[in-house]
Amino acid sequence: MSEAVGQQHPISVYLWIWLLLFVLSGFSYLVDYLHLQGYLRWSLILLFMFLKAGFIVAIFMHMAWERMTLITAILLPPIAILFLIAFMAAEGNYILTIRELVYSLVDFVPAAMH
Repeated sequence: MSEAVGQQHPISVYLWIWLLLFVLSGFSYLVDYLHLQGYLRWSLILLFMFLKAGFIVAIFMHMAWERMTLITAILLPPIAILFLIAFMAAEGNYILTIRELVYSLVDFVPAAMH
C-alpha cells in the first residue's frame, strides 16, 4: 500500500468483506428458515444486524482507517441514544408496575369520584 495522498486499499479487503456480509446474510435468513423463536431469534437477528452494519461502516465507509476523534464523533451519539432509550424503557417499566399495583387494589377509588 502506498503512503501517498489518495492511498488505495487492496481490492481483496473489499472482496473478503463482501463475502463475509454474504455469509452473515445467509445466517440471518437461516434464523427464519429454522423457525427459531423467542429471545434466541431476536438476539441472533440483532447480532447479525450489528455485525453487518459494523463491517459496512468500518470498511466501506473507511472508518477503520480514520482518526479516533472522527470515529468517536460518529459512534458516541448513537451509543448515548441507546443508553437513553434503555433508561426510558426501565422507567416506563417501573411506572407500569406501580400503576398495575395501585389500580389492582380492591378498595381503590379515583380522587374524582369522592
